[in-house]
Amino acid sequence: MSTNFEKHFEENVDNCTLEQLRDILVNKSGQSKLANRFRALFNLKGVAEEFEKNPEDAAKATEYISETFGDSSELLKHEVAYVLGQTKNMLGAPVLRDVLADDGQQCMVRHEAAEALGALGDVDSLPILEKYFKEDPLVEIRQTCELAIGRIKWQSSGSAKKENLQDSLYSSIDPAPPLTLDQNYKIEELKEILNNQEKPLFERYRAMFRLRDIGTDEACLALASGFDDPSALFKHEIAYVFGQIGNPVVVPNLVEVLGRENEAPMVRHEAAEALGSIATDDVLPILKDHLEDKDDVVRESAIVALDMYEYENSNELEYAPA
Repeated sequence: MSTNFEKHFEENVDNCTLEQLRDILVNKSGQSKLANRFRALFNLKGVAEEFEKNPEDAAKATEYISETFGDSSELLKHEVAYVLGQTKNMLGAPVLRDVLADDGQQCMVRHEAAEALGALGDVDSLPILEKYFKEDPLVEIRQTCELAIGRIKWQSSGSAKKENLQDSLYSSIDPAPPLTLDQNYKIEELKEILNNQEKPLFERYRAMFRLRDIGTDEACLALASGFDDPSALFKHEIAYVFGQIGNPVVVPNLVEVLGRENEAPMVRHEAAEALGSIATDDVLPILKDHLEDKDDVVRESAIVALDMYEYENSNELEYAPA
């Protein structure tokens, strides 16, 4: 799978019906732990992906996942939007458009909805993406719509089939494809593209994912240079990529980013989850410290990251369906 994070939360939940998974996900009992809600979400994702083999259950799973957008947890709702984009199930597209257009939703949730529309390659969503790219007051939303438009146009132009792309180690549908293998980029060249704010954001993201797929210490440190960028969106994606790669060489960089008091919560949250995914001994006290963080989304991310840490360091962690 794309990250240790997803591998962990895609563990099968034994003996749960779709309705029971929905009840855990939406916390019907009021007692469901956040980590268990994530497990329910990723189990429903697995069903929603089977829309060709089992369309009825896939439609139900998509509906149940979508019910969570009424929740108060920004972290969980943003993950719900991400999941809908990763299923390749176009039934999620209208819901995601509604979330993008809902000014009452948090920025991180709306951003993830726009990104998910790009992941789906939904050509019908281009008008709304163009609208919010031009008009939204939040730079994170404008930038996400720019990327989603770029990805949809890249995919529908046929370039996706023509370009020589590296076989990825990760199963995620990313906001942009890696730069083509037809040009033999050196890491320093990719770093220059990554940090060149004069270049289109879509091209910079392509350099980011090319560096991710290289994955060496040198490539990771080149990626870490992007943490000085002014864009919260850009920095949060770098932190996400580090959670995928799982290379401990960037732990100091992630700890520094998580500790930035004035950094955007969407960046700090992703740094916390990446640390939980890497799960070296030195991240445990750091994550525990952030259980009392001033930002709700960072506190919740620390909870999820600690669950992830325990999973990575123990073969005895059991799922309790509650």
